[in-house]
Amino acid sequence: MSRAPADWITLAEAAAILEEANIHLRPETVGRWARTGRLQTLKLGGRRYVRRAEVRALLRPRRRVAAEALQPGLFEEI
Repeated sequence: MSRAPADWITLAEAAAILEEANIHLRPETVGRWARTGRLQTLKLGGRRYVRRAEVRALLRPRRRVAAEALQPGLFEEI
């Protein structure tokens, strides 16, 4: 019987997921993102873990909104 992947992964595992998507980052970079709050973290026994889903979310393209789809007058003050 196969185990489901753990929700919390190490920084090295996070870097490996990004590497598979052809995004070359060192685990230290992922660690910096975790320390600065860009990724949710859990620290146990001196090791830092991040959520697998958050790392995978970095791989999804950001959604863009057409200017016509915005509420009229939303940015008139700017």
